Formats: sequence, C-alpha cells, structure tokens
Amino acid sequence: MKYTTKIIVDGDAKNISKLFEPETKEFQNKRAFYSIHKKGEKLEFRITAEDSTALRAVLNSITKNLTVYEKTKKWIKQPKKK
Repeated sequence: MKYTTKIIVDGDAKNISKLFEPETKEFQNKRAFYSIHKKGEKLEFRITAEDSTALRAVLNSITKNLTVYEKTKKWIKQPKKK
C-alpha cells in the first residue's frame, strides 16, 4: 500500500521552514519522503510513504523537530530570573 498525508502548521512558517532546510527530505531506504510548501504563515508538509512503518518514521521525525522548536520558543519567551 502507498500512503500520503499532509501536516499543516499554522504560524511562524518562516522560522519553521528554516529549521527543516538542512533535513533530508528523502530517507535512505527510499520508502518515504516529504516536501515542504509555504503558504503565507502556514507550512504544509506533504508526506508519501510506501508502507505504514515508513509513514510513522517520517511523522515521528517531523513532529520531533516541531516539539523541539515549540519547547525552545517557549523557553526563550520565559522571563529571566535574577
């Protein structure tokens, strides 16, 4: 089976797209890949995978980076303690 899905991230598209620039878009085993499309302040990840395991791996990779971004952004915005 072949799987396709989209993840749409609403907000801060410029910085998030920079975060994913150095990422490999096609995985070594060539069972999955993704592309990124910027639409205003939205970022769309289009994912294609040959099987459910490859799909899960791509989703985990993308969401892991998004989690790091969210936590870092939150940490930066925290008031500094003196």
